[in-house]
Amino acid sequence: MDWLRYGAEHYPNRICINEYTYNDIYRGVVHVARKLEPLEATRIAILSDNSVTMAIYVLAAMLVHKEVLLLNVHLKPKEIEKQLAQLDITTVLHSIERRDQLSQSISTIVFESLECILSDVETEDTFDWTFADSDIAAIMNTSATTGQFKSVPLRWGQIRAHVQASKEVLGKTEQDNWLMVLPLFHVSGLSILMRSLYNGTAVTILPKYDEAQVLKLIESEHINMMSLVPTILTQLEPSITHHKLRVILLGGEFIPMALIDACEKKSLPIYKTYGMTETFSQSVTFSVLDYPHKRDSVGKPLPGMQVRIDKPDADGVGEIHLIGPMVMTGYIDKEPIDGDLNTDDIGYVDEDGFVYILNRRKDLIISGGENIYPKELEDLVYTLPSVKECAVVPVPDPKWGQVAALFVAFHDGESMTTDAIISFMTKSLAKYKVPKYVKILPALPRNGTGKIVRNELRLED
Repeated sequence: MDWLRYGAEHYPNRICINEYTYNDIYRGVVHVARKLEPLEATRIAILSDNSVTMAIYVLAAMLVHKEVLLLNVHLKPKEIEKQLAQLDITTVLHSIERRDQLSQSISTIVFESLECILSDVETEDTFDWTFADSDIAAIMNTSATTGQFKSVPLRWGQIRAHVQASKEVLGKTEQDNWLMVLPLFHVSGLSILMRSLYNGTAVTILPKYDEAQVLKLIESEHINMMSLVPTILTQLEPSITHHKLRVILLGGEFIPMALIDACEKKSLPIYKTYGMTETFSQSVTFSVLDYPHKRDSVGKPLPGMQVRIDKPDADGVGEIHLIGPMVMTGYIDKEPIDGDLNTDDIGYVDEDGFVYILNRRKDLIISGGENIYPKELEDLVYTLPSVKECAVVPVPDPKWGQVAALFVAFHDGESMTTDAIISFMTKSLAKYKVPKYVKILPALPRNGTGKIVRNELRLED
């Protein structure tokens, strides 16, 4: 956390967030922190879309040693109430645009305007900027949009370990400017902010994804680093003609090989990643351009992290466990873990230490005793030029127990018949792997971070 104060002291006029300097953001954080300091609660929540103001409030709440629950803006009022009640939170800081999502029974504090925050010339700073590794900086609830969630405490020790390891792997230049289009209430967004402060570099925050605006930032060379989900990069890639990008972190869902091929042709610097909220974003990564022969992998563990394969089969395939300082100590109000996190993913590690993810354990399809990995089928379907997005999910079957069902959407003006798709897949797959059902949709359902919501895919709809 002291990274911001250090920046204000040593490079006050360097850009920090959008057009605002390290001194601007530092003064803004101190101003808001003075307003929040009288709050007695140890936990508070923040509800807001991406903005410079939100970033200031998040940092200010952390500065006064609050455990900050970052609420997903896509939640309904009842869902928010449930999350607050479970964590005994009674006060929510929020943007004025999000007031209607909060019950009248909740104590709310609306954000000050950015102009007001930055107009404060008072610079007295009496705050303790030091934090123990065990102190909780933020709380994020996983799987919140389903109504079933677990609360992940993100501690300062995890954050420090991540930003240090990330700098070692990704490097740093004084020209670095990281684009944030992923939500700040998501671990990917928060990790961008923390990495930038640690490195003393800039971050550009957009309120939401806007393709034209992002392309303008890329073409003008205003930004050189991005964290994206494959869906967004798939939309962007055809229009990128000029860039000085040095890092594109890509994760959050499986990455189609067709997208990797297209990016390699343009020398777009893709870093495939693997991680989760429980490890403060990615804990495994690598540059596809540097290791093209490992393109099926998600990379090597970051410094300090280890991957252990539990219960491997004869081929070395088993449950993926993560070990290291980025791993959480356990969910809030749940049993602690001993530093060995079962990811619920299935995969293996090759002889060079590269990690391969075959599937989420919960997504594995077992048909007549045979394992079907949806990713294998999806990667094959993505090689069809007309396919915009797809997903393979299990459906019950009286004979085989489960069979695969393919849901697919095409690019505008493109199409294929279900028979043609099945015929294409039959040429490359064992019979038991070929989807029994194919359903064509205008688009696949996605959540607020761009991930396909598989449990909403149904044949009968």
